[in-house]
Amino acid sequence: MSNVISMKALLESGVHFGHRTNKWHPAMKPYIFTERNGIHIIDLQQTAKSLNTAYALVRDTVQSGKNVMFVGTKRQAQETIRDEATRCGMPYVTERWLGGMITNWSTIYQRIIELEKLEKMRDTGEISKLTKKEGLMIERDIARLHTRLSGVRNIKSIPGLLFVIDVMREATAIHEANLKGIPVIGMVDTNCDPVNVDYVIPSNDDAIRAIKLIVGKIADAAIEGMALRTDGEIGDVAFTGENVFRDSGKSRGYEPDLEDEDLLGAATLAKLGNKKAAAEVETTAEATEREVENTIAVKAEDTVEAAQKSADTASEAETEASAAE
Repeated sequence: MSNVISMKALLESGVHFGHRTNKWHPAMKPYIFTERNGIHIIDLQQTAKSLNTAYALVRDTVQSGKNVMFVGTKRQAQETIRDEATRCGMPYVTERWLGGMITNWSTIYQRIIELEKLEKMRDTGEISKLTKKEGLMIERDIARLHTRLSGVRNIKSIPGLLFVIDVMREATAIHEANLKGIPVIGMVDTNCDPVNVDYVIPSNDDAIRAIKLIVGKIADAAIEGMALRTDGEIGDVAFTGENVFRDSGKSRGYEPDLEDEDLLGAATLAKLGNKKAAAEVETTAEATEREVENTIAVKAEDTVEAAQKSADTASEAETEASAAE
């Protein structure tokens, strides 16, 4: 069986870079290939095998009518999680994980109903009949609830599978899934404890390119599972077809042509800009210095040539004077 993601794509995306050796977790030792310059290198062969297993699990779970919840609240993962989960029509959490989102789903679902009620009041113009203060408070409630619950508002029950980026940051979500017996797939870096993750994908969980690659492939598995559903397996997710991107059959995980501005932070870009500016200044200084040296050399040659002409003229004058005598 071929790998769902090639080793070349994993390498180019930086999936193999772990954390510094003094930050490692001993439980990740089986997944570490070697150490280079104080940084652990992840064994990509195990990563590829784990991705094959996770791909098949997600596909079969979605095919059976259940849904997969994508969880990634760190800044590097928020946009990717939102886009890919929407592309495959699955629920997601990109803001703070609300305690009880799995173990106390009934209360969370009541808040979703409250959000829909408030939005209906706003759309029908009932808010305009209230005082200005009451209207502003309702608008703030709508904004807050939408921020927290927009990714899960279209499901009716808890998910059948959890896909997590950075298991240290999402420890609460993983704990709730373990309590409910929900399988967990996690991108686990070398500084994390994989003990509570059922399906470990050893990977760099900080690089945007690596996150895009793996999350995109998990989304492709969900799309494939939805395509394999029969009429009786409509699933729990209430996302409609218009929410799924037209290019759903294409993987968006591997994007090798990203610019530095898409992958690096403002501080890093500023440093790079300063380095480029310094290099340009140095290059300009070298070019100026060369021009000055060339000018001096030309002037020196002109001076030597003029002196030679003067000497020749003087010699000719002396010769003429001798001949006249």
